[in-house]
Amino acid sequence: MKCNVFSFSSHAIKRMFERSLTRDDVVCAIEQGEVIRDYPEDQPYPSCLILWFLYETPIHVVVARNDSDLSCYIVTAYVPSEAIWQAGFKEKKA
Repeated sequence: MKCNVFSFSSHAIKRMFERSLTRDDVVCAIEQGEVIRDYPEDQPYPSCLILWFLYETPIHVVVARNDSDLSCYIVTAYVPSEAIWQAGFKEKKA
């Protein structure tokens, strides 16, 4: 996903700190990761869930993007739990 500007919610910063994720880790996830879910109805901008692997560790990032100026707002970033996500971390368990 292409972004000209990155802004981080306080929630995202808290989760990143708890998981020892850096700004660069999250930016790489956004720029190089795979969109695994879209949330087109989110406000004020549509958002998506991105999956990326930092070495062998999966990372999920929820990011909203203003398509008019390509500014991206990071809602949260976390390491998905194997208890909640299926193998590959793309689908939740039933």
